[in-house]
Amino acid sequence: MSFTEQSELVARDEAPGPMGRDTLEKRVFRATAVVLATVAAAYVLWLLVDLLLLLFACALVSLILLTITDAIRRRTRLPFGVSLGIAVLGLLALIGGSIWFFGATLQGEFAELASRLPSAWASVQQRMAASPVGAAIMERAQGLAPSGQTVVTAATTALAAVGGALSGLAIVLIGGLYLAAQPTLYGVGLLRLIPTAARGPAAETLDAISVSLRNWLKGQALGMLFVGVATGLGLWLAGVPAAWAIGLVAGLAEFVPYLGILVAGIPAIVLGFGQGTDTGLWTIGVLIAVQQIQGNLVMPLLQNRMVDLPPAVTIFGIIAAGILFGVPGVLLATPLTIVVLVLVRRLYLHEDKEEVLESGDEPSPPVPVPAEE
Repeated sequence: MSFTEQSELVARDEAPGPMGRDTLEKRVFRATAVVLATVAAAYVLWLLVDLLLLLFACALVSLILLTITDAIRRRTRLPFGVSLGIAVLGLLALIGGSIWFFGATLQGEFAELASRLPSAWASVQQRMAASPVGAAIMERAQGLAPSGQTVVTAATTALAAVGGALSGLAIVLIGGLYLAAQPTLYGVGLLRLIPTAARGPAAETLDAISVSLRNWLKGQALGMLFVGVATGLGLWLAGVPAAWAIGLVAGLAEFVPYLGILVAGIPAIVLGFGQGTDTGLWTIGVLIAVQQIQGNLVMPLLQNRMVDLPPAVTIFGIIAAGILFGVPGVLLATPLTIVVLVLVRRLYLHEDKEEVLESGDEPSPPVPVPAEE
């Protein structure tokens, strides 16, 4: 059920109240109260920004589950609860099966990656030290190297961040499942907080945000799959050790646009040059080719499944989210940018919902809802 339909449901449930006399004193008092409440609310929201980011991540997970559930219902006409259960069990089976099927191979590749990186880096240092330019670069780099205490502190902070990330991931998955299980309950509750006069436009704006995020998630999933497979295959053909492990990291990191190639590029290049100059050059060529094919061929083909985000907007959105919210902001930067763009087009440019969604897929046809649901 879309937010617009939920808004109509709320309007039917609410009876109009008696009209009272509106004096100047009441208007001034009401305006003052609104201003003070807005300032107080903005301050409280800033204090709760981590909680809001966590809630936004839960909403993304629920959108993924609801998208799969709607697809199952359109094809099978099963009840909502059964379709959601199939979607959750299917995802768990897919993840578990992938771990079981590829787990041993990937474990060996990651172990090889960890064992080969130090020796490969030492080989790269020896090659650079053999030339005057490389020796000068290494000398400057050693001067910029952090102290041992700094490394220990950074490692401790990183381990604590990993622990927090794992607990946050568990909360996001469980919270997303709860939101997906009762979308009408939470949607109607949200719309009841909005004044009656603004409820219809607000519902259309929420619908536009929901459809835009669904479109982005569809295209991003295909883009991540392409980057992971293409990077792993290309590095394997180039003779780089642990190629598929690097490809997996590149595919997962591509959830943040342009991050996958950067994250996978550093260990891939080090391992490539550790094997030899030719392998290192081939490694650079593979990474550049994957990035160019994705940017100039794959992503344009997926534009009908994605929100049309200009690259500059995406990059500056990632930077802004990182400055404001840290690492969680970077991970959620692109969907947050989509939300901001939809709000700007709806509230500032006053575009209709159809104009906002014209660059993406049309919303899926509604699934017939039984009377008891």
